[in-house]
Amino acid sequence: MNKSIIVNLEKQTLDLYESDNKLLKSYAVNTAKNGPGELFGSECTPRGQHIIRAKIGKDQAINTVFVGRRPTGEIYEPELAKQQLSRDWILTRILWLSGTQPGFNRLGNVDSMRRFIYIHGSPDEIPFESPSSHGCINMHNADLMELFDLVPVYTSVFITED
Repeated sequence: MNKSIIVNLEKQTLDLYESDNKLLKSYAVNTAKNGPGELFGSECTPRGQHIIRAKIGKDQAINTVFVGRRPTGEIYEPELAKQQLSRDWILTRILWLSGTQPGFNRLGNVDSMRRFIYIHGSPDEIPFESPSSHGCINMHNADLMELFDLVPVYTSVFITED
């Protein structure tokens, strides 16, 4: 069966549905500190209809560190974070999003894929009570590993404010 994802920016949730609109699982997420928005360089989470264009990190260890969508050979731990306080941690797996709405979240200066908008793992000790990402949708690593295995490439992802 086909699956779909709805990310709710207000509630900070990611809901996974079966094609019959049956809710399979709900996850806590962390989205952009700068709120919703589509412009390149805004560090906002883009809204609207997207698809998972690529799945990256299959078979990597939990807490694998990625830079430029490649594993660095590092495994995240709090001690590593203390050495690099300003680093934007992309961990465990990456679901790379591509907008499907030309002029809104696809092409030009609003292209989600060219903005490198992902659903990705983040340090588990980061609280998810309020948005704090640089535009991506951050998940707890174990949750992301589960989601990664449940969804294929081209899964629909709708990002909404309510």
